[in-house]
Amino acid sequence: MTHITQRRSWSFNPGLRPATAALAIAIVLALTVVVAQSAQAQTYQVIHNFSGGQDGERPLSTLTIDQAGNLYGSAGNTVFKMANRGSGWVLNPLYIFNGGFGGTDPLDVVFGPDGSLYGAAGGGGDPYCNCGLVFKLRPSPTSPRSVFSPWNETVLYAFTGSAGDGAYPYSGVIFDRAGNIYGTTEAGGGGLGTAYQLTPSSGQWTETVIDKFRYPTNGPYSAMIMDAAGNLYDTTGDGTVVFELSPSPYGWVETVLHNFKGGLYGGLAYGGLVMDQAGNLYGATADGGTHNGGVIYDLSPSGNGWTFQILYNFSGAEGPFASLTMDGAGNLYGMTFADGPQQAGSVFELSPSSGGWTFTDLHDFSFQTEYFPEGGVTLDANGSLFGMTSQGGAYGHGVVWEITR
Repeated sequence: MTHITQRRSWSFNPGLRPATAALAIAIVLALTVVVAQSAQAQTYQVIHNFSGGQDGERPLSTLTIDQAGNLYGSAGNTVFKMANRGSGWVLNPLYIFNGGFGGTDPLDVVFGPDGSLYGAAGGGGDPYCNCGLVFKLRPSPTSPRSVFSPWNETVLYAFTGSAGDGAYPYSGVIFDRAGNIYGTTEAGGGGLGTAYQLTPSSGQWTETVIDKFRYPTNGPYSAMIMDAAGNLYDTTGDGTVVFELSPSPYGWVETVLHNFKGGLYGGLAYGGLVMDQAGNLYGATADGGTHNGGVIYDLSPSGNGWTFQILYNFSGAEGPFASLTMDGAGNLYGMTFADGPQQAGSVFELSPSSGGWTFTDLHDFSFQTEYFPEGGVTLDANGSLFGMTSQGGAYGHGVVWEITR
């Protein structure tokens, strides 16, 4: 299968490698009772139509929200902010990447400890490689704080693509409590990608490659997550493996937690993971399951291993491409790429209920309006949902949408 995004071409090989760790992984298929509901949301609205100009086009990322409820994201080469002005939402382009050393193709942005926005750009950077970079964006100290004030970029690290370095960081970044940055690259480090750490020191950042991905897997397309003990978790870019990276006195140790078998077991796990307070991991696949439309799954620690369980089977053409979002009550939210009546994508909720899970269809996208969402769902403090589609809308370049609940 070829992904619609031109910068990525993903295919699935059912011949998976065996687990590299001595883990007893129990596989449980569809033991959870699921009650499917069709509840077309009546509070869905488009709050911005991307024009393909300075506001950007074809957004692939998941939005970030600040404490005031403002939204931040990327669309094409534009990183933007959306603010609710009472009568509606106003989009402000914060920074436009123009290639070269400043980079191109930014994806998810997140707030760092200093209040700046951080992220990775998939291209540009080193002039001999154009292998991407990690950046910081902050307001210009000399510009008036009007709604259209531009921001400044600082390149923290530019990848070289060498055997000792990564290339093409098509995933977001995260911070640990000490202010170190962690992320992954799709290639480099010998050809199949890396996991890296950036450590701040005297205004500079030092990169350390903490893992090199080995055949047949490659670097993730989703941001890693970190637990309280400092362990990192993600899925590989080929969508076949869930892995853990654990710090040790001798470096970082990679452990395979689960291999996707395809078919009824789910396949193409492009999206990353979310963890609940009990340490259970949740994710989704774009393919496989009983209807071959992808699945939602969980991985639960069990003795010396992990137990895999399918929570829900999608019936459309392709399931989620991005990580799920979990609220404080343990409800899961996400978007399918090509589910719903027209197989144009959908917004859904999966809620724990009486020992099982209840699936609710919140909105179905349409080829007559907007369609093909590739990112995830963001929640505000009031329980409203926000996300984007990569195509459709008034100008054909995608939209930002809101579901008020």
